[in-house]
Amino acid sequence: MSFTRQPANRQHGFTLIELMIVVVIIGIIASVAYPSYTRYVERSRLSDGKAGLMQAASEMERCYTSNYSYPSDCFSDRPSPEGVYTITIFQPDSGSASTYRIKATNGTNVPANCVELWIESDGDRGPDDCW
Repeated sequence: MSFTRQPANRQHGFTLIELMIVVVIIGIIASVAYPSYTRYVERSRLSDGKAGLMQAASEMERCYTSNYSYPSDCFSDRPSPEGVYTITIFQPDSGSASTYRIKATNGTNVPANCVELWIESDGDRGPDDCW
């Protein structure tokens, strides 16, 4: 009869060092991914404001083809497509309906300098670094 020695029962699991290494790796990945994600969210919200401005400008141009002017009753204030901005029409020349400025205001979770966007009837838009 041969006797073979059975190994002692070993505990299975992770050591504290292994667990801490995993936590550090997850922390490094999160510290890189989170700022990138927030920039992505800001850019997508900024795109919403631009889309709202372009839709409003299109509506104003359609009114111009019918009336040969930009009447103030052609467009009413409304939210942008995703609701991030409020789109408003301003007519700088109160006596004339020959120009307009459309503003997208109160943007939330957007780059700091892009809280208010605008576009004018002559194609000017701003702020420049938001477009």
